[in-house]
Amino acid sequence: MKRWPLYLIIVLLGLVILDYLVVRLISPINFADIWSRDNQTKNTLSDVRKIPDVETATKDVVALRREHQLRALTELEDGIKIQDAPNGVYGFSICGVELLSTKRGNTFSLEIHKHHDGIVYYVGYASDEDVEKYLARPKNFHILTFPHSGEKASSLFEIPVDFVSKCDVRTLGDSYLFDLFVTSIPELQS
Repeated sequence: MKRWPLYLIIVLLGLVILDYLVVRLISPINFADIWSRDNQTKNTLSDVRKIPDVETATKDVVALRREHQLRALTELEDGIKIQDAPNGVYGFSICGVELLSTKRGNTFSLEIHKHHDGIVYYVGYASDEDVEKYLARPKNFHILTFPHSGEKASSLFEIPVDFVSKCDVRTLGDSYLFDLFVTSIPELQS
């Protein structure tokens, strides 16, 4: 009769261990990481499941992202429709910008920025002449845009997707370029 508390403690301890093993095998939650103070300071919400692209981006692209306070798409957001994407993100897309990807990959894609005001931009490199045309705001002009900086395109620029009436992809040797046709740029409202 005096041993029943000992048996009760052993049974309860066995159940706790069994529950821990079941949760550990079935649940994707890592309780040790949740309870660890060191891990909480290392992982912020914006770092969760991020696909690193900063290493492959040039300094000026990283600076542009920082200037507009943009974060990378998360793995969960990969393939999201542009209208469903949260404001303040960047990703990659083909002409037309229907879906955003977390990686440029082997597809013919440009970097896309969706600013905090909801305006979506193509981001790429163009020649100084093409950038000057854009800044002069003429009607009916082409901007040959490259996803990476090169001899023919050394100036980083961004243009709202809504300004571009047609986007064509062309191959150029082992690379590719985007021909962005702009019919007119709306006047700014004061």
